[in-house]
Amino acid sequence: MREGPPAASEKAGPGADGERPLKWRVFGSPHIAGTVYGTIVVLASLTAGADAYRDDLWRLLGLAGGTVLVLWLAHVYSHGLGESLSLGRRLTTDELAAIARREFSMLLAAAVPLGAVALGALGLLRESTALWLAVAAGVATLTAQGVRYARLEHLSRTGTAVTVATNLALGLMIVALKAGVAH
Repeated sequence: MREGPPAASEKAGPGADGERPLKWRVFGSPHIAGTVYGTIVVLASLTAGADAYRDDLWRLLGLAGGTVLVLWLAHVYSHGLGESLSLGRRLTTDELAAIARREFSMLLAAAVPLGAVALGALGLLRESTALWLAVAAGVATLTAQGVRYARLEHLSRTGTAVTVATNLALGLMIVALKAGVAH
């Protein structure tokens, strides 16, 4: 579907048997862009709805999870349109499924923050603890993805710091906007 050399985030491939290594499943596949985007989407959804649904974490979980799912579907659809136009024909079901798998990292990125909110909804964590844990998980993910990108691109320490700072700035801007709007 895509021509040319693989992007830096795609250089590592599945094993010889076609199975993806466990670390890809845990860290959101080799597609750093989708992981970063999914993390920012889930952080934005959680912070936007936190005040309104602080006492109903199940609704917040549904709002944030639904938002990530709808934006993932839109992302897959829009990439499918772009690929179709680029190829000059409609995509096959297999080609569209490949795009969905490639972009699945967006959904995986939401799993840990949403899991933290679920723990709060189940009463296993206080609501505020669950929400802060979700934000901390998002910040940790953004940091890890910045480091992964820097390693794949063989960046210097300065380059790594800039990449991590940029990832964190994007994620934390969402939190700052929420705090500014709420107060």
